[in-house]
Amino acid sequence: MRLIAFLLLGLASAAFAQSADPTRPPANWLMPTDAASPSGDGGGMRLQSVLMPHGGKPVAVIGGKTVALGGRLGGATLVRLNEREAVLQGADGITHLYLTPDVQKQMIVTPYARKAGKSGQVKGLP
Repeated sequence: MRLIAFLLLGLASAAFAQSADPTRPPANWLMPTDAASPSGDGGGMRLQSVLMPHGGKPVAVIGGKTVALGGRLGGATLVRLNEREAVLQGADGITHLYLTPDVQKQMIVTPYARKAGKSGQVKGLP
């Protein structure tokens, strides 16, 4: 009986090891990019990470290359950097690179907000 249990456990762990890692970035993010040609649409450049140390200079990882604020990447200069975007300025103009370019943010509006200062119990709570 123990032998069967160990065999089933071994098969289950092998199947689990082959499953996709949900924390792994999409496959197209792992492909190398050509960072030497900035254009209005990003030109193959991708903002991969932003590092904002408390006492140091902010740094962005763009297309696998580390660029400090004010540094150059190809023919463009990193002119602005925050937690979500990097702004490059070059001969072709200004390029905005976002950490999550495919995410569309929307404001959620609640139709009936509870009035501030109103006391009493909330329905459904003890």
